[in-house]
Amino acid sequence: MFTVTGLCCEYKQNPIGIDVRKPRISWRIESDERAVVQSAYRIEVAVDREFGEIVWDSGQVASDESVHIELDGLQLESRTRYYFRVEAWNGNGESSGRPETAYWETGLLGNAEWQAQWIGAPLSLLPVDAEQSPLLRRSFEIEGAVRSARIYATALGLYELELNGVRVGDSYFTPGWTSYSHRLQYQTYDVTGLVREGGNAVGAWLGNGWYKGYLAWSGRKNIYGDRTALLLQLHVTLEDGRELAVVSDGSWKASAGPILMSELYHGETYDARLEQAGWSEPGFDDGGWEPAETIGHSKGILVAQENEPVRRIEEIRPVELITTPSGETVIDMGQNMVGWIRFSLQGEAGRQVRILHAEVLDQEGNFYIENLRGAKQTVTYTLKGGEKETFEPRFSFQGFRYIKLEGFTQPVNLDDFTGVVLHSDMKPTGDFRCSDPLVNQLQHNILWGLKGNFLDVPTDCPQRDERLGWTGDAQMFIRTASYLTNVAPFFTKWLRDLAADQNAEGGVPFVVPNVLGTEGKDNFPPPFSSSAWGDAAVICPWTIYLCYGDKRILEEQYDSMKAWVEYIRRQGDNEYLWNTGFHFGDWLALDSKPDSYLGATDNDYVSTAFYACSVSLLQKSAAIIGREDDAKEYADLHGRIVQAFTEEFVTPSGRLSVPTQTAQILALMFGLVEGAAKERAVAKLMKLLEENKIHLTTGFVGTPYLNHVLSGNGQNDMAYKLLLRQDYPSWLYQITKGATTIWEHWDGIREDGSFWSKDMNSFNHYAYGAIGDWLYRSVAGIDTDENRPGYKGMTIRPRPGEGLAWAEGTLDTMYGTVACRWERGQDGSMDVQVTIPPNTTAVIELPHASVEAVVESGAGLAEAAGISCVRATERGVRLTVGSGTYRFAYAPAGAKEQLSSH
Repeated sequence: MFTVTGLCCEYKQNPIGIDVRKPRISWRIESDERAVVQSAYRIEVAVDREFGEIVWDSGQVASDESVHIELDGLQLESRTRYYFRVEAWNGNGESSGRPETAYWETGLLGNAEWQAQWIGAPLSLLPVDAEQSPLLRRSFEIEGAVRSARIYATALGLYELELNGVRVGDSYFTPGWTSYSHRLQYQTYDVTGLVREGGNAVGAWLGNGWYKGYLAWSGRKNIYGDRTALLLQLHVTLEDGRELAVVSDGSWKASAGPILMSELYHGETYDARLEQAGWSEPGFDDGGWEPAETIGHSKGILVAQENEPVRRIEEIRPVELITTPSGETVIDMGQNMVGWIRFSLQGEAGRQVRILHAEVLDQEGNFYIENLRGAKQTVTYTLKGGEKETFEPRFSFQGFRYIKLEGFTQPVNLDDFTGVVLHSDMKPTGDFRCSDPLVNQLQHNILWGLKGNFLDVPTDCPQRDERLGWTGDAQMFIRTASYLTNVAPFFTKWLRDLAADQNAEGGVPFVVPNVLGTEGKDNFPPPFSSSAWGDAAVICPWTIYLCYGDKRILEEQYDSMKAWVEYIRRQGDNEYLWNTGFHFGDWLALDSKPDSYLGATDNDYVSTAFYACSVSLLQKSAAIIGREDDAKEYADLHGRIVQAFTEEFVTPSGRLSVPTQTAQILALMFGLVEGAAKERAVAKLMKLLEENKIHLTTGFVGTPYLNHVLSGNGQNDMAYKLLLRQDYPSWLYQITKGATTIWEHWDGIREDGSFWSKDMNSFNHYAYGAIGDWLYRSVAGIDTDENRPGYKGMTIRPRPGEGLAWAEGTLDTMYGTVACRWERGQDGSMDVQVTIPPNTTAVIELPHASVEAVVESGAGLAEAAGISCVRATERGVRLTVGSGTYRFAYAPAGAKEQLSSH
């Protein structure tokens, strides 16, 4: 068997409404044979499903590439569906045929095509400072049978559409959060099944959202604007070929709606008595509604939806009804989650109920909300009376595990409450399991940290009055996230906002989108350009390239990457050290001074180390996209930075002058020390860990790299010891305290049950979840090859260690599924099973194996199909293999002693 499957365009299957001028096509090869490689392909594009009118044909191209093939030269038209199919050939000349047809559909490719006007509720109806959300509607007639219909829509604020009484689409928190001054996404909806011949009506809910609502901790609102508005175009094509357009303009009507208050942080207040039945249906009497007001606002900032939208992903049932010591009625959902509660109840009109949300109970078991700071996270609902009523919010999300009920009749029925989990609908790709249940719970917590904080932007936390796109947190976690889900569209969108929000000097804001302003205040510096935070401008696009083979993101972000490096270059006393400015340093490290969040590792040291890292990645990026002069310049600059780092921070005897765990880690991770200095750094790190009784003291900067450095420098046993510790501070300590997500602080809940702090104590904060990257790349052993990115080439290098009897990882790459499972017998024998997808190759390293002792599927390596190279190394056996599933078994000598030290 040899066939083509999984056709997609710009990472998506059959997307509609995209505005990419040169779309890229990807596909997968499926085969039941080993070592299968594509030798050629052909892509055909047509404007009809039968391919009677082919508009682009690659011809047969001799190439093994099957990911991100650019359709160069294809001239696209707006609002057009393009069908495509792919034929591939293997090395024997066998054709796959053309078993699948897929499509993409363009949106509005030019801003001049927007006929619609921005409209909102008139100020006479809802003044600027009104909290109540408006409704907008319009009726229209369709004379003829409908062939197809599309809505293109966006808003200032948040919006939700209804057409003939039915909700449009399955996306939430549209149009998403971007740098609204520069970029605003619009969405496309296929509403062919909702528009009908005769009378129709379209309606819209509007909410404050990120545009107009409260953001950050200082109580600011209206950061981008003080009025919500809608922009909408409905295009209808009739069976006879006629086209009709319904657009937002002054002919629409507006009314105040039943949402009395809706804020991302504070929750939603809803009065069901104010509902207007049938308001989005034809025939509704809107005589009491006021004319909508047209609003002047730019359409030049509009871009099509870039990332996957926020959707309902799953539902959670309550696990326990609790009466707290203080008499509160509380429901435990069993999982710290992000989204909202859908609830049902019955009662008399005018009765009011409230639901408050919290992450944890306090030391006495009472409902605890002090760590929410200014965020109220409260849903208030007023009943309309009569039949049983069901409600869920529209424009607010909460971060919580526990909910407190106020005003509900007793006894409470848990079946009336459902947790609805919402986040960006990224495709799940990676999994990890092992023999230790606590480590498996850690993996669960890492994943749920992503779920809770990847709601359109990568936020730090989802519950308190913050929920911002902190750049440092994002770059620390992006590699872990890239394993768990396909985050390429998610970060592509966010990085465009990062570039848009960079200042003229190339500085990168602390948060993206930037809502903290540009000036410092209250003894706080301007919110720009901390090392390790601003380096997200370089690290994030590089990681997307590495994990998905996406060269375009380097091309798009290159000017932003370069601007950041050049900004650093101008900051220090000389252009090779970064020793000026404000920096967060090793944030929240345990070696910080009392009452300080800043770790003990010198800021100059951290800054110069990340400077070297960014220059190194920029140099590689320049070479990849053909900027040869830049590649030479930055290679030279990197060498000079390393030299300056050595002169500044390495003593003549080879000792690092900054004696912290994080200092040793950064020098080793970023290749800043070699020879004797490297050996001393490893020895010093081990000594520091042992002096601290095998505990880390690292913060946000050092922790992501700690175990990588240990495993990569002959100290895999120490990495496992740190992983498996259950006392404070450790990853598993949180789990012994009931954590279901990753905490912001190592001791968010102390051993005596008290809290670290009420001011900054999130229990859903993914940064320390970066340990996942080590679990996947070192324990499971799955890693891509930098020279053949996106897992076109890969290394399978599992590193077993004491404390785990087995571990396995699976990763759904752009080419197909990669998997590795290892299991160690009581006698030290090893069983390693590996799956490599078609059209890729891998180097497999079997630890502590000998060539003679290894068998594959019961036969010697010399007889095994798909293996092209076998050689012995100091670490074991290295194999080069093609695609297929392989099972290796061997009994290494001295296994028990060797496995933990590798």
